[in-house]
Amino acid sequence: MKIVTGVVSVALVAGVAFAAFWFIRLQTNITKAPLTAGETRNAGDPLADDKTDRLQILILGSDTRDGKNAEYGSTEDSTGYGHSDVMMLLDISADNKRVNVLSFPRDLLVDVPQCTDRTNNQTFPARSGVMINEAMAEAGIGCAVDTVNNLTGLEIDHFMMADFNAVKELSHAVGGVNVCVSDPVFDPDSRLRLPKGDSMVEGEQALAFLRTRHAFGDGGDLGRIKGQQAFLSSLTRKLKDEGTLGNPQRLLQIADVVTKNLTVDEGLASVPSLLTIGGRLKDIDVSKVAFVAVPTQQAAADLNRLELVEPQASQLFAALRADLDLTNPGATSTPAPSESPAPQPTATTPAPPAYDKAIQPVAVANGSGVPTRAQELMTVLTGNGFTQAVSYLANPVDQTVLYYGSGFADVAADVAALFGIPAAQVQEAPGVAGVQLYVGTDFGTGTAYGAASVPSDVVNQTASDAVCQQVNPLYIEQ
Repeated sequence: MKIVTGVVSVALVAGVAFAAFWFIRLQTNITKAPLTAGETRNAGDPLADDKTDRLQILILGSDTRDGKNAEYGSTEDSTGYGHSDVMMLLDISADNKRVNVLSFPRDLLVDVPQCTDRTNNQTFPARSGVMINEAMAEAGIGCAVDTVNNLTGLEIDHFMMADFNAVKELSHAVGGVNVCVSDPVFDPDSRLRLPKGDSMVEGEQALAFLRTRHAFGDGGDLGRIKGQQAFLSSLTRKLKDEGTLGNPQRLLQIADVVTKNLTVDEGLASVPSLLTIGGRLKDIDVSKVAFVAVPTQQAAADLNRLELVEPQASQLFAALRADLDLTNPGATSTPAPSESPAPQPTATTPAPPAYDKAIQPVAVANGSGVPTRAQELMTVLTGNGFTQAVSYLANPVDQTVLYYGSGFADVAADVAALFGIPAAQVQEAPGVAGVQLYVGTDFGTGTAYGAASVPSDVVNQTASDAVCQQVNPLYIEQ
């Protein structure tokens, strides 16, 4: 018994010492910064439980050139806190069955709110039409978090920011990541050089694959985003197939590499918190890890910059806020109940006399900005008996309104009920012959007003897809 007790005691002491060593080592590695550069979370909003709640984590890649990153340029190339070379929002569902990874092009023009640098309490005024990668340059990472919150209407719970060196060391730690290119490629700016087809990249070539701005697609930021998404998809499959996220020893090795090059918010600045996030992802179905890019187009004010495409961007953000499955196009949330529902007949108020739907003059004026929108709504009308309904293109408007002429209040009430249009947006208009549904940008998808729905073709790829990057012809190595 004494021998057994002694052996067990030694094993316990060794185990505690081992755990303490790793805890102290990893904890010492971590650098932290404030989550926000403005107001704290919305009043009354509790902090998310990292173990059980839906989580939104902003992933940033810093372009700082100090220390080990000096070989990628001078310190003048990144001023202040630096710029976010990469910006992705990691969205983990509460049940751990879905993950969305939303990419923001660094050339996207956005409004940056007023931000305060928490290290010196210096406040910077709000700015409009600023590249999103500049959001953290003055007041720190928290300003980038506030900017994305304002843009999407979401509430980010944590952030993680890594530098160039983190990518190199992480790719080494996992034994390389498989990528694919359509043609042999050489980009002298990023130093990417790969043969046609599949390659296992790590270290400098892994970083070059993620950084290249010109080699993929048309040479713009959207091609680079697709390359980054393909890299992360491949990395996800590798970690999943090798069971890394369920292997404590492998996790510790990777955590040691990552934490040396990682800055996180105070709420995530502990080893248990980081391991909790990894544990939540270990059983994820890779076909439900959706990689998405914010819908953008060339900016009217500057063709070298990007701006949001509406209403597609608003539809995407609404679908995210509603926690819909982005891999299921057309999925719709339950619309919020109208504050002023249309009056319904009661026992003491007889229903209005019936009318013939087939001869009612009902029109759909498409001011949504989506060319095919009227056709979708017309299908609902004709399917419900309004067989003479017509549609036409109209000037864009923000809010949907149902207009009706004298004597058509009953028809208007039925059409409003069909689409869930609130009573406050049903208006009599003497100049309207019959009923006119004037569709605004607030009703850009679905057939139930106020319900969020998943736009079609919103997902670039899932983590189950192995995608080969199309090389820009100018960067094909001969």
